[in-house]
Amino acid sequence: MCHITYGQQMRNCKDKQQHRYQMVQYAMAHRVKPAARAFHTSPQVVRKWLARFQQYGYQGLADRSRRPHHSPRTTPQHLQQQVVALKEKYKRLGAEQIKTLENLPLSSRTIRRIWRKHNLSSRKRRKKYLTKNNLRQVKKQYQLFQVCCEDTKDLKDIPEYWPAMKQHNLPQVQYTFREVSTGILFLGFANERSLTHATLFAQYINYWLRKFDVLPENVVRQTDNGSEYCGSWKSKQPSSYTLAIESLPNGRHQTIFPGAHRMQADVETVHNLMEAEFYEIETFADRQDFLKKSYSYQLFFNLERPNTYKENKTPWQLAKEKVPNLDKRLLMIPPVDLDAMLENILFSPAIGGNNLLTDP
Repeated sequence: MCHITYGQQMRNCKDKQQHRYQMVQYAMAHRVKPAARAFHTSPQVVRKWLARFQQYGYQGLADRSRRPHHSPRTTPQHLQQQVVALKEKYKRLGAEQIKTLENLPLSSRTIRRIWRKHNLSSRKRRKKYLTKNNLRQVKKQYQLFQVCCEDTKDLKDIPEYWPAMKQHNLPQVQYTFREVSTGILFLGFANERSLTHATLFAQYINYWLRKFDVLPENVVRQTDNGSEYCGSWKSKQPSSYTLAIESLPNGRHQTIFPGAHRMQADVETVHNLMEAEFYEIETFADRQDFLKKSYSYQLFFNLERPNTYKENKTPWQLAKEKVPNLDKRLLMIPPVDLDAMLENILFSPAIGGNNLLTDP
């Protein structure tokens, strides 16, 4: 007859203490060897648990840790303290990154174990809404027109707009300027994307900023790395667009990291809004009608449309809080037809020498 061994009983037992308690009680009533035969184990095992029960009671029947009393490979205390301090310094960086940066002689698994031992949370990605809230607070501190973004939008891929564009020679590219802290929007339009058109649009905006005297001490104009802003990738000289920005007092042209399109979120948001609120629902009789309606939308956006991401206020309200004596007409400058502006410059007689733009 095959009997289940004591070791098998322990592996399958749900309450080991209770099983050992029964064995101890049996040994106390019938002696050790009969208990060993009854529970299919050795007398030494019975004596061990009987002795622990007599010394510690029922709690002595629980399993003891098999961890060695001394481990020669334990991470030294000073290294553990260093790992804890580095976690507090680098916050959201992971074990592998910190190990590389600090050249630690520990594995990333050991670093994580030390963090868990000291109740330090692992790396957590910031929630998107928290990041947005933090960025709003940063942008809110900018001076008016201190940081602005420019970008272009292809209009050829909007199905509702495309038939009228082909039929009435409407603009195919939108040039967008947006002030970061308040959301003020200025628009330009052309039939193509080019460095010449981007430069003209920048000079057009610069003209009005100078005229209304709203330029802060430092001006940053941010764009992507497109050729319409940076010129040829082989060029070793600043593009004409960059020179137009640097013509402002302490003006600086700043480009985003390649592929980091989220850094242009301010203008990309406007592009998405205009596609849904303007291009997909409006009809246009001709190019002049298009410019009039785009002007109406720009006025609506700057003066009347509340922005839920900016305290539910309009750009005009936010701008007035920053500059109480701001002239409202600045937010009412019309969108510019860059093709017409370029044609006027090319085919008009030069006045006073070689000037690209005198009066928009």
